[in-house]
Amino acid sequence: MMNKRYLRRTDYILIAATAAIVIMSLVIIGSATHINTPSEERYWFVQRQGIFALVNVALAAFLMNFDYKVLQGYGNKLYVFNLILLVAVMLVGQSALGAQRWITIGPISIQPSEFSKLIMIISIATMLDDKIGHLNTIRDLVPVAAYVGVPFLLVLKQPDLGTSLVFMAIFFGMIYIAGINKKLLLGIFAAGIAAFPLFWHFLKDYQKMRLTVFMNPNVDPLGSGYHIIQSKIAIGSGMLFGKGLFGGTQSQLNFLPENHTDFIFAVVGEELGFVGVTFLLLLYLIVLWRGVVTARDAGDTFGRLLATGITSMLAFHVLVNVGMTMGIMPVTGIPLPLMSYGVSSLTTNIMSIAILLNIERRKQKLVF
Repeated sequence: MMNKRYLRRTDYILIAATAAIVIMSLVIIGSATHINTPSEERYWFVQRQGIFALVNVALAAFLMNFDYKVLQGYGNKLYVFNLILLVAVMLVGQSALGAQRWITIGPISIQPSEFSKLIMIISIATMLDDKIGHLNTIRDLVPVAAYVGVPFLLVLKQPDLGTSLVFMAIFFGMIYIAGINKKLLLGIFAAGIAAFPLFWHFLKDYQKMRLTVFMNPNVDPLGSGYHIIQSKIAIGSGMLFGKGLFGGTQSQLNFLPENHTDFIFAVVGEELGFVGVTFLLLLYLIVLWRGVVTARDAGDTFGRLLATGITSMLAFHVLVNVGMTMGIMPVTGIPLPLMSYGVSSLTTNIMSIAILLNIERRKQKLVF
């Protein structure tokens, strides 16, 4: 009886939208990588992503079926574990593309900063659960800001500006739902804008160049502006229906860098056109809509905070990644959720969706 009631409360719309994005991801990853990979490993990326997608389905089934309230008891322990992981990256992590973000375990490279997003959502939700309606002054907010600030600085040190900004999106989304004083929130935003010149001083040279080429990619067309220029060409050339799968010249001829990771949306635009990107964005809209509904209907404040943090994270990822590939956002290296190739990112996002499903299932106390 209990299992039947839980099945009826399963959010099949969210599951269908998530599955459609993952399947679309595998097709696009295969298209983006098959030409530029040696023939014996032509579909290595898509096979690896597919295998981990299946493994994550099993993980999601587990996360859907235990009481998510149990996570509240592990919030502080997970926070400490997160700090240990981020410090370990600094000490023994592997470098790639100018950043030290990965830890290699056997044949697998994991990116702890990806997992830290979900860990921070759980940890912040645990902390804020007792502060609902009590964030009225700077003094009330300082402990929460400091709590988020330590992992934020550790990730920024890697350097990983994109993930650091995700932390901020999660933080602001969750304190808003926790009932922060609106005047205080506006004051924080105003202070942030005023402090931007100081923030600029601490950016690395390549990060400053990314912001510069965002305003004018032609400042460095063969360097920092190259990604944006090629991405805009790819998306624009797709027109209404695209050039067809495996037919995108920018991607297939290797003009478009990182075409299976950060710039995978540009491949969708080139090969599937306006129709394809509209379909993909509609799927994301459905996922975010279900996240908002789950947060609204959650049976307790901890669940509401968890759902808000997860939805804020996913929304920020989609907004920044799509904007980045279209040239209306700076390049930050934020992957497109469930689409971009990457084991750590895929696992984090599927785990997050599973927790949303868990919260939705338990939005009301079951009566037998």
